[in-house]
Amino acid sequence: MNALDDLSENRMLKWGWLGFALVLVAFHIGLIFSGLVPNLVSRPLHLALILPWVFLYGKTGRWTLLSGAVLTVVGMGAAIWIAWNADMLADQYGFLESRAQVWIGFALLAVIIEAARRSIGWPLPLVAVVALLYAFFGHHIPGEFGHAGMPLRSFLGTMTIAEGGIWGSLAAVSVGVVSIFVIFGAVLNAGEAGQGFMNVAAAAAGRLTGGAAKVSVISSALFGSISGSASANVASTGAITLPAMTRLGYPKRLAAGVEAVASSGGQIMPPLMGAGAFVMVELTGTPYTQIMGAALLPAFLYFWAAWIGINAYATRFPLRGLAEEDHPATRDVIITSLFFLVPFTILLLGMFWWGFTPQYAACLAIFAGALLLLIDGKLSFDMDRTRERVTLALLTASRQVAMIASIIFCASIVIGVLGATGLGVKITSVILESSSGALWGSLLLTALACLILGMEVPTTAAYVICVSVAGPALMKLGLDPLQAHLFVFWFALLSTITPPVCGAVFIAAGMIEENWLKVAMTAMSLGLGLYLIPLGMITWPALIKLPTDPSGALLATGAIGIALAALSYGLIARLPMVTRILLALTGLAVLFGPALV
Repeated sequence: MNALDDLSENRMLKWGWLGFALVLVAFHIGLIFSGLVPNLVSRPLHLALILPWVFLYGKTGRWTLLSGAVLTVVGMGAAIWIAWNADMLADQYGFLESRAQVWIGFALLAVIIEAARRSIGWPLPLVAVVALLYAFFGHHIPGEFGHAGMPLRSFLGTMTIAEGGIWGSLAAVSVGVVSIFVIFGAVLNAGEAGQGFMNVAAAAAGRLTGGAAKVSVISSALFGSISGSASANVASTGAITLPAMTRLGYPKRLAAGVEAVASSGGQIMPPLMGAGAFVMVELTGTPYTQIMGAALLPAFLYFWAAWIGINAYATRFPLRGLAEEDHPATRDVIITSLFFLVPFTILLLGMFWWGFTPQYAACLAIFAGALLLLIDGKLSFDMDRTRERVTLALLTASRQVAMIASIIFCASIVIGVLGATGLGVKITSVILESSSGALWGSLLLTALACLILGMEVPTTAAYVICVSVAGPALMKLGLDPLQAHLFVFWFALLSTITPPVCGAVFIAAGMIEENWLKVAMTAMSLGLGLYLIPLGMITWPALIKLPTDPSGALLATGAIGIALAALSYGLIARLPMVTRILLALTGLAVLFGPALV
């Protein structure tokens, strides 16, 4: 329980952090039930609540703590001032009327950039800094990439006191949707749901050829659907699946590669899909339930490709099923599965049957998950264990909400500058000119941009920035908005398994003590779907139309599933070379055939 380990031995400090975590969780849940709260109140308070978790929680070192305390006070003070004066600021229409307001604007931008730096490192904050420098000095740039210039108080006001900039649509997603689902995931992970995932996976696939690897695929798909983090997924399910695979003699590079690939699918697996799905809701205006429906079959194909890849590797290595002692008892499978089935059922019923908003349904699921923290897999109650679980859920939720919010606020600066200066439109024009107006040329440029940017920033930030500059170009060339956004989102995920920066691979390789490059090569062959399925969304557009065209979507799924199977066997299996080439060519023909007709 890392969140618990971070707490100081000081009892007062421990209870202070727990109290603050409770305030953060209660605030975000309370917003869902309290009706309409002005945006210039809820969003600044959201920022104020996350700053201590970024700058102070778990930190050591005198300078780190001192600077963190100063930044927390400055940032919270500025954010609370915005919320307190929301009515007055609304009448200013994004124009700062005094020098003090200018300093507050600069303070907010500086604190947000530093919060992102301390959460995820330099790359995204550097992009934000460069964007701001362009906004302030871009009028000195000659040619089409310069801009006409903007008054400082007008630009800074647009960014910091209006319902745009840092308080824009991305902030709305962070405060109103992402936070609720992060809390939901933290509550489930604090209880028996994780063990339930493992038991279901072991019961379903443990006895099959390559059973230990297939348990990793199923459990990571289930766990990833609520964690939305490849790194967290590897660390959690890998702690169980990696030792199981090595005990059965699986090559270390294969065991780690399977876990990295399976864990990377969490961000594309409904219902949660990390934070990206909720950002997509806001950027496309598409209902969340429709995005879930569109993402379901591509996610299935991703895990199908991993499953088939394991079968192909079974022609090279003796991949046995789980040992008998590792199979869970039927009673344990049934009982522990209820720890995630009950909250999931309430979530889905709330959205699809009762007609609630996704965040309202998630709140009901949170309450159900919180009640299940009271008991364990043996249906027994223990007060100390329950206290530990509640503490873990509160602290984990607060830390994760803070990290994601810091990313989203920083990305909001970039998006705000792109909109205010018109730079986004100019980059769109460059993409169209560079590709000579050809769709596949634009897709290739976009995919490369996603891969390069995804190497250095989290998936959600890479997706937001890439889709803001490339999305309009793709849509001008004929793609539906959802089609363009899902394409970009999938390619933003590439860095999880693609060298040189591949976080899921690094963690899995470290856990099993194998060369990370060997693991990456294996993961790329198993994760074939991550590279090809977004292309299938273009050549077989019905793939993402399950809610509106179920028969077409299923036909596309079957065709792409056959293509992925043929390509996996052609790439991996121990077969005659001629057979492998024919399989690969067949797979490519099926995948890209519709685009050539």
